[in-house]
Amino acid sequence: MSSTHLLEVNNLKTTFSTEKGPITAVDDVTFIVKAGEVLGIVGESGCGKSVTSESIMRLLNERSTKYEGEVLFEGENLLHLDNKEMRNIRGNKVSMIFQDPMTSLNPSQTIGHQIAEVIILHQKLKRKEAYKRAEEMLRLTGIPSPEKRIHEYPHEISGGMRQRVLIAIALACKPNLLIADEPTTALDVTIQAQILDLINDLRDEMNMGVIMITHDLGVVAEVCQRVVVMYLGQVIEESDVEELFSRPLHPYTRGLLQSIPQLDGDRSQKLHVIEGIVPSLYEVPKGCRFAPRCSFADELCLSESPTLENVNKNQKVRCWHYEKIMQKELSC
Repeated sequence: MSSTHLLEVNNLKTTFSTEKGPITAVDDVTFIVKAGEVLGIVGESGCGKSVTSESIMRLLNERSTKYEGEVLFEGENLLHLDNKEMRNIRGNKVSMIFQDPMTSLNPSQTIGHQIAEVIILHQKLKRKEAYKRAEEMLRLTGIPSPEKRIHEYPHEISGGMRQRVLIAIALACKPNLLIADEPTTALDVTIQAQILDLINDLRDEMNMGVIMITHDLGVVAEVCQRVVVMYLGQVIEESDVEELFSRPLHPYTRGLLQSIPQLDGDRSQKLHVIEGIVPSLYEVPKGCRFAPRCSFADELCLSESPTLENVNKNQKVRCWHYEKIMQKELSC
């Protein structure tokens, strides 16, 4: 493993046991995260973004979940650790910000207690020292009067502040890797911008690797250096952010980008729509998973599944006809 690769996910496969039989929510997912960079994972709801992050953190019910592949964090496969070893890493070296701060925070405990609890568990500090660190973390995340806020309960502060509290909890032990799962979804646009700026500033200060999980390509353009596009449990494209926006290779990625409203666009025209619906995980298409919705699909696409192919040093794509699509665009 390269010393610059903080995290390597290799051929990750996550399968759930259900009453209807096993379903694979994450299938053959591979990507890396370097120290100090932000990797975006994007796609529609149900594409496997959150299951991928929860698999990395081993948060899923392991009695009904089967993991395959590798999740190498600093060279160690997290999938092979026992529960005690994993608890020592989770919240300490690898932390996660969840998307709903109201359900992620305990309403019966003060903000200070919830931050200090993590610090006491992993850093073994005394209670007084842990509360002092909790106050420092609230100040770091831009919450005013942190010495007062640590004594308040989640319902007593705004949604933007609650999200900052989650960030303070996630960063309390100065993790090497931060996973942010839709951290700005429920916030208004001004608070969204503040939270994204905060995560970027803390990444620079702490040299963290960050996985930013989102469905919002505007967030990707704002904070990410590289991006992974997922569809129905698979990575269908990986690219530098600039190349993704200037030269998307997969028809699905192109569809997502074309669906973004343009400020200077013709308002009389309807927004682009990707035809069809995402298939059920119980009825995954035999060939390319996007083929039933793709205008470029042919018999090969319907019968054989493509692999994730290196196009150049900055881009990978899972598509039989990406070269034809690129040539068609150049000729237009």
